[in-house]
Amino acid sequence: MVCVGIDVAKDKHDCCILDSEGTTLVDCFTIPNNMDGFKSLLQTIQDCSQKSDKIKVGLEATGHYSYNILGFLLDKGLDTYVINPLHTNLYRKSLSLRKTKTDRVDARTIAAMLMSDVDLKPYTDTAYHNEELKSLTRYRFDKVRERAKLKQSVSRLVTILFPELEKLVSSLHLASVYALLIEFPGAKQVAGAHLTHLKAILSDASKGRYGRDMAVTLRDAARCSVGSVMPAKSLELQHTIRLIRELDAEIEDIETAIQSMMDEMQSPITTIPGIGVRMGAMILAEIGDFSRFDSPDKILAYAGMSPSTYQSGQLSLSGPYSHMEKRGSRYLRYALYNATKYVCLWDPAFAAYLAKKRGEGKHYNVALSHAAKKLVRLICALEKSQQSYRNAA
Repeated sequence: MVCVGIDVAKDKHDCCILDSEGTTLVDCFTIPNNMDGFKSLLQTIQDCSQKSDKIKVGLEATGHYSYNILGFLLDKGLDTYVINPLHTNLYRKSLSLRKTKTDRVDARTIAAMLMSDVDLKPYTDTAYHNEELKSLTRYRFDKVRERAKLKQSVSRLVTILFPELEKLVSSLHLASVYALLIEFPGAKQVAGAHLTHLKAILSDASKGRYGRDMAVTLRDAARCSVGSVMPAKSLELQHTIRLIRELDAEIEDIETAIQSMMDEMQSPITTIPGIGVRMGAMILAEIGDFSRFDSPDKILAYAGMSPSTYQSGQLSLSGPYSHMEKRGSRYLRYALYNATKYVCLWDPAFAAYLAKKRGEGKHYNVALSHAAKKLVRLICALEKSQQSYRNAA
């Protein structure tokens, strides 16, 4: 067996090659992060191995820096292992008490892990192509958070410029309200608006929901408003609403791409009541290849949702006193937590399970974490059987 450890970086990669006995076949060497470097690595591996040798290549999950070399290795048919950096760090510390961390040491550590850790699962081609769905769902997640911050800014600015508006509409973040504020960004501007023009803006943006009565109400409120006249804030409000509209269009494009990929995958996860395409896509993207995990408990650990245990002497923090680890994929943890809330609302079996845990005296969040474990077990069963939830029930 030949074990190849690669420490990935932006411009270059440090590599080390060991055999199954731990003997160094090729001492640490550096390749550039380009096609010539990739081909040089492949040639070096072939030169120090026989056709009968099993070749294992390992590298850390370092985000986008590893995508290109990972794709190259998979295309060449090499068994490639993507290792959690936390796992590598703990393994390196177990080998020596010295605080030595260099790229070369990391490359040798990864190669040694491949040699000794029989529980590592190879990265599959399916998992590699699943990265596209993960990129889309994470990109959408970041865009939605960015939009939420801008909406908070709109609320803040309206409180300064036209504080009475919030009590006159069901939400500040309606298309009709945005259309009004783009045209008249403040109480003074609304107060001086022509009633016919005001009515036309509201009617068009609300598709007839708001008409002359709302226009009169808004103008009367504006004329009695205590809102400040601040041109700089009015300009900021207009620009913020335009940014929100741009983000709305971008998020719609992302969701269309996610929908297309989910249609191709035909996953049964969306047959679970309460899990839609967007949340289902996020869960599938973060988990990736289900065969990487031996059990649903390992998926929970990967999401950082398994309970931590601390015991020393007479002190024991376990069982009901333990806390969630919160180490792992924060995106998967977010998706599972929110999906569980909706599933417990829409599915009678999960609603009863949550009520049972609450009846045992558990805090809502603790009871919800138990329901999340039940949901993960269900998702694993559905993905394995490829049956819909109703057929599996």
